[in-house]
Amino acid sequence: MRATKPPADPGRSFLTVYLNDHLTGSGAGVRLARRIAKRHRRTDAGPDLAKLANQIDEDQQSLRSVMRALGVPVRRVHEVAGLIGETVGRLKPNGRIVRRSPLSDVVELEMMLLGVEGKAACWRALRDLAATDERLDAPDLDRLLARADEQVRTLDDLRRRHATEAFASIDARHKAAIT
Repeated sequence: MRATKPPADPGRSFLTVYLNDHLTGSGAGVRLARRIAKRHRRTDAGPDLAKLANQIDEDQQSLRSVMRALGVPVRRVHEVAGLIGETVGRLKPNGRIVRRSPLSDVVELEMMLLGVEGKAACWRALRDLAATDERLDAPDLDRLLARADEQVRTLDDLRRRHATEAFASIDARHKAAIT
């Protein structure tokens, strides 16, 4: 008689999928943050964006550490899929055919904002899990969550400024074309 394998723990399997999905998103977020920071390095927003890019990279490493602590394997296929998805995402229409539009900055900052809000949700879920799982470092998760909240405020401020500038410049060109 063959030995049967006990059924897999569905909670562990869900956690593996959940954390790998967040790892996939964090990879796209790191690449986007670096690209935005590089593009704006000579602007007033440059220092804030460079700081954000470094923090987002550190946060990805923190997620990898959490996964190791929990014994959650990294699914490389997720990482490759994320790279492909992020690359294809760059092909989005921006109102211009050949060059960047002011709208590109707004959309990219919104994508970053959504990504950081998702990351904060992940830290909150892990913080709740830390109440019953001693492998998780609750104070470190609190620190990561506070940093994500700060990143949300910074990104929302930058997004709002870029949106105001982009939409004002579009409105000014429209008015000039009419007169």
